[in-house]
Parts: sequence; structure tokens; C-alpha cells
Amino acid sequence: MPRKFLQLVGSCLLFLIVSNSIFAQKKSLAQKVDSVLHLMTLDEKIGQLNQYNDDHVATGPITLDNDKIGQIKRGQVGSLLNCVGVARTRSWQKVAMQSRLKIPLLFGQDVVHGYKTTFPIPLGEAASWDLEAIQQSARVAATEASASGLHWTFAPMVDISRDPRWGRVMEGAGEDPYLGSLIAAARVKGFQGNHLGDLNAVMACVKHFAAYGAAVGGRDYNSVDMSDRMLWETYLPPFKAALDAGAATFMNSFNDLNGVPATGNAYLQRTILKGKWGFKGFVVSDWGSIGEMINHGNVKDGYEAALSAITAGSDMDMESRNYKNSLAKLVTDKKVSIAIIDDAVRRVLLKKFELGLFDDPFKYCNEEREKAALNNPEHVRIARTVAAKSIVLLKNENNVLPLSKNTKTIAFIGPLVKAVKQNKGFWDVEVPGVDSEHIVSQWQGLQNKVGATSTILYAKGCEIEGDDKSGFAEAIEVAKQSDVVILSIGERRDMTGEAKSRANIGIPGVQEDLLKELLTTGKPVVVLINTGRPLVFNYTADHATAILYTWWLGSEAGNAIADVLFGDVNPSAKLPMSFPVSVGQIPIYYSHFNTGRPATDDKNRIYNSSYNDLSIFPKYEFGYGKSYTNFEYSKLLLSKKKIKQTESIEVSVTISNTGKYDGDEVVQLYLRDRVGSIVRPVEELKDFKKIFLKSGESKTIQFKIDKQKLSFYNQQLNWVAEPGDFDLMVGSSSRDIRLKDSFELIQ
Repeated sequence: MPRKFLQLVGSCLLFLIVSNSIFAQKKSLAQKVDSVLHLMTLDEKIGQLNQYNDDHVATGPITLDNDKIGQIKRGQVGSLLNCVGVARTRSWQKVAMQSRLKIPLLFGQDVVHGYKTTFPIPLGEAASWDLEAIQQSARVAATEASASGLHWTFAPMVDISRDPRWGRVMEGAGEDPYLGSLIAAARVKGFQGNHLGDLNAVMACVKHFAAYGAAVGGRDYNSVDMSDRMLWETYLPPFKAALDAGAATFMNSFNDLNGVPATGNAYLQRTILKGKWGFKGFVVSDWGSIGEMINHGNVKDGYEAALSAITAGSDMDMESRNYKNSLAKLVTDKKVSIAIIDDAVRRVLLKKFELGLFDDPFKYCNEEREKAALNNPEHVRIARTVAAKSIVLLKNENNVLPLSKNTKTIAFIGPLVKAVKQNKGFWDVEVPGVDSEHIVSQWQGLQNKVGATSTILYAKGCEIEGDDKSGFAEAIEVAKQSDVVILSIGERRDMTGEAKSRANIGIPGVQEDLLKELLTTGKPVVVLINTGRPLVFNYTADHATAILYTWWLGSEAGNAIADVLFGDVNPSAKLPMSFPVSVGQIPIYYSHFNTGRPATDDKNRIYNSSYNDLSIFPKYEFGYGKSYTNFEYSKLLLSKKKIKQTESIEVSVTISNTGKYDGDEVVQLYLRDRVGSIVRPVEELKDFKKIFLKSGESKTIQFKIDKQKLSFYNQQLNWVAEPGDFDLMVGSSSRDIRLKDSFELIQ
């Protein structure tokens, strides 16, 4: 052939190669997904909807597989959970690369409040009312988790809960839908960062959809029964906020809602989530929840369970094997259309493309990046800051706190003083090759703070549980030798969390008895309460000199507690849940209805909505939290006293730090709709601002009230703002209202 002809042919081939390459690059993600989907067999499609647990750690009932490797090689598994660390995830991904289509696996994990660097339990973080700090903690968790081979975290949990008996309150943001919605969005943004596919981002998974936090009696996995209006007004808003923040995935819940298991609930998953809200990600079941519909009595067997779940919109089956065992037959039997299967598979494949796994299945498997992320000192600094911001000062009699660093002798007493792993709380991650040496105990934190300036004496006193008081005598002798006593008591780390419901939420064992004995010495006693939920501790509340509610603060717990004890950090946290006087008050929450016979105090109890033998008020209300300084509220001004639906009101208030310490105050704005077509709560949080003021400083802050803040779901579930009078309240908590005014919404 002539040389010029060969050159022309070569040029044409080069053009075609380059053109095809450019076309491939320009393909939309949807086109890429479809190009893979068209190559898949039905079994391979079902495989993408099948998630297994790794063989090492389980967070649910274990199901053993003799042929897990073979199933992955055959493309019958799309995701693994509880598979952590670069070495482990790389090894499983290599197996997936031996499958016919080489579709990469997704690796998921419950990174609930940190990975190696552990932060306060989410309920404790919520007490900070600091959205930037909450987002930052999720950012650190995502950075460490993604560097360790993970693509996906089963967090945040955004369930509203008003029952502290439910152990999973520790995972959420408390009782209020407004605060809960803002925190849900902050956590999603923190986990997912700027863009899915970035090396420091993981997919968020918003759980549990929906209303799991209202389980009857606070019993985990129990039924939920509520009106649609309550669902939409109180329990759905945090989920919508998380979706609007870009959440990649959702997880359904174990409970039935009004008689229909959430896993097979088409109203929740098809009508609301994927329909009205337009969710484009995928839904994963909770562990085994598809098969558990049989126990609910909603389906007869695994075949019907798979039919119910896939039809309702559950895309991925976590650990029940019902999709693997039944979906193909359901398609053959024409009970499930291939279009439903394809829709679910598309949603899963889309996320794998967005993460960049088709371009590089080992993208998140870099040993050097893992080592650097897990040993980043900046992460430790952030954890210490967030932990200190989460500590709630409940009581400070005679201003015993902050302690002087020159205090000569300190008695540090209690079963949690020298505990190490306890400080991490429930839902921590067992990171391969990482021991507990990086966790700062409370004992070590105090030593780090005072050094040689003070003598610190120790006595354990008692165990967390049990009735053994043999250690009391030593504790009393140690207390007598001190200038101040610090008593660290509370729950074990695994007494709050999934499957950790408690009917008695008092401080366990003889720990409060130990406090009684220590108080006989006449020494001031500062109590640290370590827990994952609101507890009932009336004796401690009434008699301790000072109380810091420290939750479970994570790997920097000891340093953070010392920072607050000695005033390097002025506590600013506020309670995200009401603390009951007794379990007999539960559920107790601030935004209740007034009733036709309202109870306004505990004096007049005849023929009104009260108890004959118990207060109607919580021990500590929503939004409560003290400071080492004092804040004065003044000059509440409203720009208008009447507004139309299209207008807004500018609200200004001046806050002054009248104490001797610099500090932060969470200024809370509440509204009450006096008359509505349906009964409205006595008050609702509608805005807040956390501001820093130096001693003697004043600042004027602004809030904006518009139609959105005045709206609610009416009987027809329409989002409306009705004309009428509104009370406006600004204060330091839901009961500590400092300033009031009113305005009118007109047509």
C-alpha cells in the first residue's frame, strides 16, 4: 500500500480513538450507569442490592457464609459493612475485581462519632449547639474513615426522641425538630465534604426512616403509632434537612409505623422520600430488617418479605439474604418488574460512579494516606475543643467552679476516674492496629492540667454497678485530706446505645450512696456525670456542690474535662433534651400542648393536667445550661408589630456579659401561635445564636421572623401560616425566658 494511504488510515484510527475517548469522558453519569446495567445478568443486578457483613466484627445477629468469596467473585455481593482498614478493604476489593464485570464493592461502617479520633456521642455534641463544631467533627471522622478504605458511614442518626429510656437517644440530637434539623444538615455536610468522590469524603446515610425515636415505652425495635401530622411536623423535618444538604443514602428503620414495618412502608419510601422529596440516592435496610418483617406478622416468609421491601422502595438488603434468595423468583413469577430492580441497581451504581470507584476501585486504599490521617495532631486538637464545648454545667453552688490551678490537694474519686476506653462511649470503631493509648483518661487529663502545682489523691470508691461499699472508707479518708473532691460517676459506655433500653434510668449501683458519704466530710464535691442519655439523679442534683454533665466525650475526654474544671474553657453547652424528675413523667418535652385544663404550676393540682404526686416540670429543661459568667438580656425590639404573609420582622436583642469571665451564650428564640385551626405548642424553638462575649462586653444580635417560621402542617397536611397573634420569647432556655413581646400576622 502507498505510504500516504497508510498514514491516512493511521490518522483516521487515531481520530476515532481520540474521539471515542472524548465521547467516553463526556458521557453523563446516567449514561455510564446504563452502560454497565445493560451488561448485567439478573443475578448480577440482585448482587448489587445484597450487602454482607465482614467476618470480623458484627453489629447485628451474625449470619455465616461458607462461600462469601465465591459469591463476590460471581458478582452476587454489592457491599460489605464492618470492613475497615486499607489492608482489609483492599483484599476484598481484589476479590471483587475477579468478577465478570469487575464492579467494585462499597465498604460501609457505623462511623457515628469519630473513627480513630473519637468525639463526644452525638447527643453530647448536640448540647454544644455549635453547628460549625459539629460539622467539623464529622469532617475529621470522614477524613480518617475514607483514608482507611471506607466509602460510606451509617450516620447521621436524626431520629427525634423524647424518651430517654430508649438507648439510642445517644446517637441523635434530642427532642427538638428545629435544632435536630440544623444538626442533621451539619453532619451530612461534614461527612460528605465539598464533593462525593473527594478523597476525604464519605457517603452519609440518614437513619432511621422514620419515627424510630418514638418507639412505645422507649423499648428498642418497638412499634410506633402516631398521627400523620405529628410525623410531618416533628419527626420528618430532620430527614428533609439532611436530604436538602445532599445526603447520598438513607436507611429505613426497624419499627412499624402505624402497623406497617418501615422497611416495607411504601408511603415512607416511595410516596415521601423518592416521590414528594425527589430523593435520587438509594435506601438500605437496617440489619436484617427485611427478614424481620416476618416477625412483625406483616409477611408470611422471605419471599413475601423481599416482595414487600423492594416494592416499597428498599434498594439494598443489609444481611437478611432475602433479596439474594427471592428476588430472581419474584421477577420470574412476574410479582416484581425488572424496572423496579433496575431502578434500585441504578441508584447503587450511580453512587459507585460518583465515588470514582469505577475509575479506580482502590482509590481509597492508600497506606500512606491512612497513616497520615490517623496520626494528624490537628484532629486531636479539634476533638478536645468539641468535647469541651459539649460539657453542660448543671450546677455551681457558691461558684466552686472553676477550680484554681493552685488548689493544694484534690481528691479524684469514682469508678470512672481512671477508666480509659469507657470515655469513647457506645458506637466507637475498633480500628485495626490501634490500641487505647491515645485515649486521655480523666485522671491523666487532670495530671496534664495541674502538673506539680497540686497533689491529686485517688480512690475508686465503688464499681459502676453492684452494691459493694467496701471502698467507701478509703474514699472518705482521701476526701478528708483534700481541699475539694471531684467525683466521677455514671453509666458504663455500653449501657446506652442500640439494644440498651433501660426502664430505670437512675445512676447505677451505689454511686449516689458514695456521694452521700463524701458530703459528710464537709468538703465541696464536684460531680462529673458520664453517660449517653438523660438520667434521673435527684439526690445528686439537690446536694452536690457542682455538677458537670460530661456525657461520653471521646478520646480527648480527660483533657476537655480538665479544661472546663479549671476554667481554661467556660462551659457553654445547653441541654438538647429535657431531663425528667422521674420516669413517671416520660415522655416529657418542652413543646407540649396547653390542654383545655392547663397546669401552670405544682400548687393547684385539682382538675387540671397535672400529677397528684409529681411535678409537671422537668428537673432540667430543654435549652438549660449554666456558665461561669452571667449574661443579661435587654432591649428587645421588633421592627414591626404587624406583618403580611410576604413580609418579615427583624428582631434585635442586646446581650451583656456582666460577670468576670469571658464566655459563650446560646440565645434562644421561641414562638407561640396563640390560636390555630389545630392546637399549637406552648412554645417552639425557631432560632438561636451562639455568641462570644468578653467580660463586660455587650452585643446586639438580630433574628428574622418570616412566614416559614410561622407555618405548620394543618389537618390537611398543608404547610400554612395562619393569620393571628404570636408571642415571641427570648431567653437562656425554654423556661428561662428573659424577654417577651408579641406581633400579629395579617392576610
